[in-house]
Amino acid sequence: MSVVRVTKQFHFEMAHALLDYDGPCKNIHGHSYQLNVTVKGNVKTNTSDSDEGMVVDFGIIKKIVKEMVVDVYDHALVLNQKAKIDVSNFEFMNKLIRVPYQPTCENMLVHFADVIKNNLPAHIQLHSLFLRETNTSFAEWFAEDN
Repeated sequence: MSVVRVTKQFHFEMAHALLDYDGPCKNIHGHSYQLNVTVKGNVKTNTSDSDEGMVVDFGIIKKIVKEMVVDVYDHALVLNQKAKIDVSNFEFMNKLIRVPYQPTCENMLVHFADVIKNNLPAHIQLHSLFLRETNTSFAEWFAEDN
C-alpha cells in the first residue's frame, strides 16, 4: 500500500477585528481567505469500490470542510467573545460569530484543524492546513507538530 497526501482548496470571505490590538487590525476588516486541506492515507487497491485508486473521494473532503468551515465562516464577522459590541440594533448582522480566542489567522487555523480532523473518515488523517489571509500572509498547521 502506498501512502499519499491529497489536497483540496477552498475560498471564503470573512471579516474580523483583533481585540486590544495595537494597530489597524483592531478595526473590523475583511479578507478573502484560501484554505488548503491536506489529508493522507493509503490508496485503495484491489477493491471493487467506486473510490478504487483514491485515498479519499475529494467530495468527502469538500462536504466536511464546506459544512464545518466554509458555510459557517463565509461572509461572517468573527470577534473575540470579550469584545464589547452591541449588534442588537443591526438587523443585518445575522452572521456574527463570537469565539473564545483572538480571531487571528493562526488561531482560526488551529480551530479549523480541530473541527476538520474530528469529522474525517477513520481511514484518513489530517496532514496539514494552509490558510492564506492576504496575498503575502498565511499560516500553516501540521499534524506532526501537534
